[in-house]
Amino acid sequence: MWSEPAGGLVQHFAVSMATLKGLEKEVEAGGRKYAVKIADGEAEVVKSRGGRFLLRIKIAAEVDGVRGEYTITFSRRGKAAVGRAYAKAGEDAERLVAVVKALTDKEPRVRRMKSGRVAVECGLADFARYKELTKYVMVWIIVV
Repeated sequence: MWSEPAGGLVQHFAVSMATLKGLEKEVEAGGRKYAVKIADGEAEVVKSRGGRFLLRIKIAAEVDGVRGEYTITFSRRGKAAVGRAYAKAGEDAERLVAVVKALTDKEPRVRRMKSGRVAVECGLADFARYKELTKYVMVWIIVV
């Protein structure tokens, strides 16, 4: 069932998330208001270097006029599926938090790392409202 083309990407499980395109929302994160506009979204199942299957959601968004591309990678942590995205500390991390909050309506957990980067964590259930993603999430959960 699973084939592994060059690069480790399981291509036949990539999906464009059409319901995300054009989503515009104003959110408050970290005590500041942000205008978030989602330009595009895509989900794919990839195989990690360790042989585990990961669910990766890629989002292209504009936050207060600044365009950026963000990747949230979900892996299994016990029985939970936890998504993580990384950004440089500062405004880049604040924009990432605003994008995740616009998509999930929940404030993500933010961890500051020793390297100066910021890890933003969110749960997979928060993305359940996107119907294109639901089928691929179920396949990923069954395979993992």
